[in-house]
Amino acid sequence: MLKPILKRPLSIWIVAIVGCVFGLASIRSGGSVLFIDGPFRENVGIFIPFVVWFNFLFGFVYFAAGVGLWVQRRWAVWFSLLVVIATLIVFTILVIYIVNGGTYELRTIYAMILRFVVWVLITIVGYIRIIK
Repeated sequence: MLKPILKRPLSIWIVAIVGCVFGLASIRSGGSVLFIDGPFRENVGIFIPFVVWFNFLFGFVYFAAGVGLWVQRRWAVWFSLLVVIATLIVFTILVIYIVNGGTYELRTIYAMILRFVVWVLITIVGYIRIIK
C-alpha cells in the first residue's frame, strides 16, 4: 500500500523530485541536441554523440527511478544503482575517448561528474529509506 503523501520522509520527496527533474531535463536537452537542428544544438558547442545518446536514453530511466522512489518501491533503488553503474561506464569510455585525442567541452566532464554524484546520493538515500 502506498504511504500518504505527507507521511513520506523529506529525503524521499527530495530524491524523487530531483530524479524526475533530472530525467525530464535529460530527455529535453538530449532530444534537442539529437533531433532538432537549430540554436540549441549550436549553443552546445562540441558534443560527443555517445554521451548525448546515453543522457537522452537514460533520461527515461532517471524519470522512472524518480517516480519509483516517490512511491517507495525497491526496484527504484536498483534503477538508481543502474544509473550509477552506467554513468561510471560511460564516463570511463569518455575518458578513454579524451585520452585518445577526442575533442570535448570541459562542461561535459563537469556534467558527468555531477550526474554521477547526484545519482550516488539518490541511490544511498533510496537504499537507506526504502530497502534498509
